[in-house]
Amino acid sequence: MKKRILALIGVFLLLAMYASTMVFALIDSPRAAEMFRISLYCTIVIPVVIYAGTLIFKNAHDRKELPFSTEEDTPSTDGETNAGKSSPPSAGR
Repeated sequence: MKKRILALIGVFLLLAMYASTMVFALIDSPRAAEMFRISLYCTIVIPVVIYAGTLIFKNAHDRKELPFSTEEDTPSTDGETNAGKSSPPSAGR
């Protein structure tokens, strides 16, 4: 339910940004051009930043391991970790 409410708020904010961009494009004021550029920039950048943030959060939230691991902590083929086990002897010995 929270996601639906947040999505609706996002839709309303996006529509408000589109409407303000159109209003600033149509009015004849000395500061209208500057406000139009700012509004157009926000209309493009804010949704991109929100989308990138959700992608990063989703990928970071699903990850259960660290992005790096030591040789001792790497999982073996049978699903157990190699921590505390000795490594096999090298062929040169």
